[in-house]
Amino acid sequence: MAHRNIHYEAAFEDYLRKRSWPYVAVDEAKKAAISSGVYIKNFDFIVYSSTGPNLLVDVKGRKFPDTAGAKRSGIRAWENWITSQDVEGLGQWESIFGSQFAGMLVFTYWLQGAPHRSPFEDVHLFRGKHYSFMAMPLRQYVLSAKPRSSRWQTIGIPAGEFRRQAVEIASIL
Repeated sequence: MAHRNIHYEAAFEDYLRKRSWPYVAVDEAKKAAISSGVYIKNFDFIVYSSTGPNLLVDVKGRKFPDTAGAKRSGIRAWENWITSQDVEGLGQWESIFGSQFAGMLVFTYWLQGAPHRSPFEDVHLFRGKHYSFMAMPLRQYVLSAKPRSSRWQTIGIPAGEFRRQAVEIASIL
């Protein structure tokens, strides 16, 4: 397992490894240049799939509130925003890798409450924390996304719509 400082990415890598799904971790310390001075934002993993195209995975870590207290506290569940840089970078990688690969956003949710109170079937324990992994192809995400912040150049899908469209990563692999 690669040394990863971001616990969301480390949890996803542990999940892949424990299920024996073949993958390659991308070294984020090295920037990929497509021409002199032009760099592409890296993704996090290449995951080989037996059921469809291989995946160029960009992991997005988010906290998922305890469903018992989410309505009272005003904390929003199903956060799924990304930046325009995420879209551009992953889209460029799809073009470079070709039709055998698909850009995939994997939202790694760190569960803030007991796993049995979460809406997820597949919960992964890593370093004493519980995680679930929801996936959506980049192209599908972009079609459903709406502007979130022009200042931060972010887009997102409304929570209810995201919940209907996203799938647990295990169903893709």
